[in-house]
Amino acid sequence: MRGWFVLIREWGQTQLKIVDSGFLVPENRPILEWINIHGLHTRHVPNSELTKESSMGINPKIGITGLPRSGKSAVLQKVVDMIAQEGRGFRRTKGPSPPEHIVGGMRCEPVIENGERVGFACVNILTGERGVMAHREIDSRNRILGFGIDPSEVDRVGVPAIMDSIGNCEIMVIDEVGKFTVESEGFVNIVRLALQHDMPTLLTLHKKSRHPLLQDIRRRDDARILEVTPVNRSLLPYKIHKLIQEF
Repeated sequence: MRGWFVLIREWGQTQLKIVDSGFLVPENRPILEWINIHGLHTRHVPNSELTKESSMGINPKIGITGLPRSGKSAVLQKVVDMIAQEGRGFRRTKGPSPPEHIVGGMRCEPVIENGERVGFACVNILTGERGVMAHREIDSRNRILGFGIDPSEVDRVGVPAIMDSIGNCEIMVIDEVGKFTVESEGFVNIVRLALQHDMPTLLTLHKKSRHPLLQDIRRRDDARILEVTPVNRSLLPYKIHKLIQEF
């Protein structure tokens, strides 16, 4: 197996333990099983892209937070649309081999049936692949806000979406770090790894969750946490776009 593996041993301390290969492997899962489940053998992260502990980069990590239905994802999508309109003119990385894509990562979208929101899906921005991670009809002991949760769909779609975008795009999008997605251990691990990479990152964050991942993101020195409100919702995308351009 190529690359280097990263084993997170001390979960609450967010410490990275570097061993001899390139994927996130939960301590209680066999390495080969984890690779086969997530297809991570198709993408390895060079050792040069990893740093220990919580070292910060120069590129911003912008977290968009707010109450449920405040418009977090809509604000993020507006920023992505503005960047997409600029096309190749947005290129930040200089040199002979810039990243292949402008924007990559994962976004969430509602599942609408008969005009009613009945669940949520995660989508790979680069490939368009989609997985329903929460739905009223999912039979699961783990139910949040009336939705049954299927973390395996986050593992299948969301984890590779983030992994494949590390170093392969100008801007990383992670929508949403919230109650549904953090049920996936693979998602939590890959977000921690992605945040170690020094690239502009846009995240939507659940406002009230006390999950350790969200707590760590809020405490980062390179994080800018911006709250969506009815007053600033229309102007916030332009502020975020400007913040990205300034770095």
